[in-house]
Amino acid sequence: MKTNVGGIDRVLRVVLGLGLVGATLAGAIGAWGWLGVLVAATGVIGFCPAYLPFGFRSCSTRKD
Repeated sequence: MKTNVGGIDRVLRVVLGLGLVGATLAGAIGAWGWLGVLVAATGVIGFCPAYLPFGFRSCSTRKD
């Protein structure tokens, strides 16, 4: 599994994911906010399966 999520994208995913989970725990939004766990996980891992079909990468490619 290669990394396909870059630095800024990763930070935004973790922050947004934790925000969704926090809002769900606070009762501000419904159960769909638990999707924040998935969003945060893709940020922590650095891999997003939704990017694969489109060949998209938000990280720089390594040139050896």
